Amino acid sequence: MSRTPFPPMRRPLIAILRGLKPNETEDVVGALIETGFTAIEIPLNSPEPFRSIEIAVKMAPEGCLIGAGTVLTVADVERLADVGGRLMVSPNVEPDVIAAAAARGMVTMPGVFTPTEALAAARAGATGLKFFPASVLGPSGIQAIRAILPPELEIAAVGGVSDRNFADYAAIGIRSFGLGSSLYKPGMDGAEVHVRAEATIEAYDTVYGGTR
Repeated sequence: MSRTPFPPMRRPLIAILRGLKPNETEDVVGALIETGFTAIEIPLNSPEPFRSIEIAVKMAPEGCLIGAGTVLTVADVERLADVGGRLMVSPNVEPDVIAAAAARGMVTMPGVFTPTEALAAARAGATGLKFFPASVLGPSGIQAIRAILPPELEIAAVGGVSDRNFADYAAIGIRSFGLGSSLYKPGMDGAEVHVRAEATIEAYDTVYGGTR
């Protein structure tokens, strides 16, 4: 079993750009990078997602993690690798998908909700776990499951999380988040995303001090 480590990030925040179109990618992704985001996920149920991912990969600076969400098959992983994606986020635990992404050196973050799913993902070699929906589990639910997991796993709270509740998760030692509609909704331009991203970065740094 190979486990790709989670790269060091000043702010381990993953921007989830569900619904992004290729012709919007440069504007929106550029706004996120400018404000300090270094991980960007474009879900595969977006319009022409692999085109958008390829555009984002080409414009992103070194050290910026670009990839796909809603990855369901090994074929998806192969296409993601072809366009240079380095982040694989899935809504479920599929060992073959995790293994295929790990074999290509990708950071893997499968979605989990229960202890059984979390341990299965760990056994499959996942880099980290996306606890989803975090708003249902809450910090206490994630904390209870985390107690049985390998300590090297990156733990991210995703779903119903925004800059308003970073402190709740900080209290249990969670530093990584996937942020969707609080940052981006389909149709937003780069200027709108920039404003939201700046507010998010400011809130994160207030709680965490801006260091990792």
